[in-house]
Amino acid sequence: MSRRTLLQNAAIAGAAAVPVLLAGARSAGAKMSQTAVAYQGSPKGSSKCSNCKLFEPPSSCKSVAGDISPNGWCKIWVKA
Repeated sequence: MSRRTLLQNAAIAGAAAVPVLLAGARSAGAKMSQTAVAYQGSPKGSSKCSNCKLFEPPSSCKSVAGDISPNGWCKIWVKA
């Protein structure tokens, strides 16, 4: 096995583990930081917290810690 193949396989295995780790953190009740999800206080097009499946009115999120604006957006936005 070449070093290139070994490194490619390691990268694939690492990338595959990320969703599993995130799901585990969410299921344990831990919320992610706003920085980790690239939260911004303004919408991205028509995508905004108020039309996200994870938003909890008036200013909270199931997965992100801290105050969340209904007009904000982050990279884990899920269409409601």
